[in-house]
Amino acid sequence: MADVGSFGACAEMADLFGQADIPEAANRNETGGRRGAVNPAERRPLADRLRPRMLSEVVGQEHLTGEGGILSRMLAGKNLGSMIFWGPPGTGKTTVARLLAKDSDYAFEQISAIFTGVADLKKVFESARMRRSNGRPTLLFVDEIHRFNRAQQDSFLPVMEDGTVVLVGATTENPSFELNAALLSRARVLTFKPHDTTSLSLLLNRAETIEEKALPLDDEARQVLLRLADGDGRAILSLAEEVWRAARDREIFDSAALQEIVQRRAPVYDKSQDGHYNLISALHKSVRGSDPDAALYWLCRMLDAGEDPLYLGRRLVRMASEDIGLADPNALRVTLAAKDAYDYLGSPEGELALAEATVYLAAAPKSNAVYTAYKQAMRAARANGSLLPPAHILNAPTKLMKEEGYGSGYRYDHDEPDAFSGQDYFPAGMKRERFYRPTEFGAEQRIADRLARLDDLRKRRNSD
Repeated sequence: MADVGSFGACAEMADLFGQADIPEAANRNETGGRRGAVNPAERRPLADRLRPRMLSEVVGQEHLTGEGGILSRMLAGKNLGSMIFWGPPGTGKTTVARLLAKDSDYAFEQISAIFTGVADLKKVFESARMRRSNGRPTLLFVDEIHRFNRAQQDSFLPVMEDGTVVLVGATTENPSFELNAALLSRARVLTFKPHDTTSLSLLLNRAETIEEKALPLDDEARQVLLRLADGDGRAILSLAEEVWRAARDREIFDSAALQEIVQRRAPVYDKSQDGHYNLISALHKSVRGSDPDAALYWLCRMLDAGEDPLYLGRRLVRMASEDIGLADPNALRVTLAAKDAYDYLGSPEGELALAEATVYLAAAPKSNAVYTAYKQAMRAARANGSLLPPAHILNAPTKLMKEEGYGSGYRYDHDEPDAFSGQDYFPAGMKRERFYRPTEFGAEQRIADRLARLDDLRKRRNSD
């Protein structure tokens, strides 16, 4: 599916140079009756009618298309290079690619990785070679390029290198993970941003201008409509059309009526892709940052989008170990209990237990001392090889082992003053290291005080 540009959207395979270039004022039969009645079935979608005709009309991507933006510089220098457009749906990736081809006088060829195989690619490359031999370059736009496998991605390399095509690939997924290194080394990655409320509002204003009527929404409903679009320019225009179709004469919708009409739009979220990792990262960092309100919001965003609640329960257990640790030993118990409660109750009742655990973790004192100590100890274990424990702490169940010195000199801590012997438990030949450094937060302050006292005892007893 094609992406919508700002100031409008580009229908997937529409002719950029045909009917779209007819001024709207001369083609507005459906709104003003200026050239006679038109069959409503022939009315072009609003997103199609509002698509931009030049790069300067694109809104929402000013960092790329504005004065000084990389794409504007490319056009000014008449030197297009291969690019990967990375961004969410409805941000203008297809539209911008078409405009680049138009303004540079390149032939525009569009394919989708969903429907294209190796044989199709060969035909596309051969057509581009013929154009090139006749003096006209080709801009090849590949939608959903991340859906090509590694071998298919490699097939682009020769035609990019010899100039047969300028490749513009579009993807909603992180190119670092989905595209191979060879392709990325030959193409510049440009990030398209989701539309913010300012650019979405501009799209709505322009839609109202072309329709010659205001959206029948009160102020609150208009804000809800902007949120429902979820940063997608095509979506905001499609939603606006739904509202106009539903409205009776002089009817104004409030937010509740709006959501009933549009039946709300599913959140942009793929449980196996970037949306998943971005949101779980937001939840984790909100917990770490001791913000229970933000943490609850991200938890609810994921639950509302259909995330597996048990996955969230497992992540909360991880947060308890990584970010709270011994500053509040109850945190791990609370998260395990929440996971079990959800497993027992199911949805929706069990989700409240996950919310309780989320708030508990966010409000708890924080310490990553155990997490840091674990990583340092693991590095030391890998670096020092297979060192044996010191002989005095080895068990000696046989006579031979006793004769070999196993267990010799071991002091039973419970029989020692303060129930502490102060012996060395590191391998022979390995210098004692400090991995765990408790913080001053929560219960770890008491642990720190106790360990400091034991360190002092160890030094005194080993100096005797």
